[in-house]
Amino acid sequence: MLLISIPTLLAAQTDAKTDSLAQYKHQRDSAMASQYDISDLIGRIIHPKRKKEHASKRSPITLMPNIAYNPTIGGQIGIKAVAGKVLGDPKTTTMSIAATSASITTKNIMVFYISHNIFTPNNKLNFQGAFALVKMVALDAGLGMTPHGKWNNADEEILANPDHKKYGAKYNAFTFNEKVYKRIADGLFVGAGLAFDLRRKITSSGPNGNITPNTIYTEKHGFEPDSYNSNGLLLNMQYMTRDNPNRPYKGIYSDIGVRWNTTLLGSSKSAVQLTTDFRKYFSLSQSDPAHVLAFWYWGSYKLGGTLPYFDLPGTGRDVAVRSGRGYTIGYFKGISFGYAETEYRFPILKNRFLSGAAFFNLQTASDELGTKLFERWQPGGGAGLRVLFNKATRTNLCLDYAFGKYGSHGFFLGLNEAF
Repeated sequence: MLLISIPTLLAAQTDAKTDSLAQYKHQRDSAMASQYDISDLIGRIIHPKRKKEHASKRSPITLMPNIAYNPTIGGQIGIKAVAGKVLGDPKTTTMSIAATSASITTKNIMVFYISHNIFTPNNKLNFQGAFALVKMVALDAGLGMTPHGKWNNADEEILANPDHKKYGAKYNAFTFNEKVYKRIADGLFVGAGLAFDLRRKITSSGPNGNITPNTIYTEKHGFEPDSYNSNGLLLNMQYMTRDNPNRPYKGIYSDIGVRWNTTLLGSSKSAVQLTTDFRKYFSLSQSDPAHVLAFWYWGSYKLGGTLPYFDLPGTGRDVAVRSGRGYTIGYFKGISFGYAETEYRFPILKNRFLSGAAFFNLQTASDELGTKLFERWQPGGGAGLRVLFNKATRTNLCLDYAFGKYGSHGFFLGLNEAF
């Protein structure tokens, strides 16, 4: 009887698993059937009589013009491809995402990158990485958040830049990083990897000619004036329960890591930096989970050594370069740096084609003149619209207008949520 019952039991378990997966897909398709994205709009315009496409047949790849705008880069045009796919059981496997883009901006910034965040079946392994080539034109506003009078000489005043005068900088950058995480418990991963950041042909200028915060800091700490490397080892621990990497409705994402830049890998100087990234999402409605209150804290703290000037943590220095809406990238920077943001996301149309968001952020930085981390804060905030680009992956086009201090403000256009 035991030998007879075992195949029957295994068959029943397989059928139950198949039925459960089919039910999940049916529920997902039913939810997306009521949603409307850019592909639906284009299809309706080109083929007004064609029947509505079944959600399960929707391509997981979004190919589009890479149109963006923010005060750092100006206007951007290029081409971009974004892909999202679940590589295992959707109940136990997080969606994998990848993107690539080539673009040029009105400020003559050129960018090519490839990035990925891939989960193997049942989240056993997670591969995160990026490769980028950048010709950068940047604005610089000094180091830290030092108040007036807290310096001893003219060089320190230029470095602190309390009036936030605008300095310009140009450089070519090559970036490569790759981390591999292994799941050790539900939602908990440990990982390790390598990171290489090379900057070449560095120049800077401003109101004082070639004397800038960058040149003062670079000379003080013994870096080459026109090139340097930040190459190191990465050790990370990650905990994640969020339901989608592009636009989560619920869950947590957290990552704590140590980066050790070492001359053994060709780094110009050794440095050890601790980084923290914590995000929490609350769905505020059972009937419509798209009403979300989201929180984000990102920080980078010096443990030892010295980082080059343009590798110091600061505004927009997070992995996705999305922090600090209201300011240009690197507007604030510090020896250590902290960033906090909260955002309310809400649907506007029932079919999710249009949504909205309102956000507020705070930044803090330490310096070499005595200002401590968390001692001074600089605020920013704004609001914006979301246009659903691909409902299968919850990919949104985000149009935000944000304000900061010192007259800083601007329009921010990008793909997917800031966090």
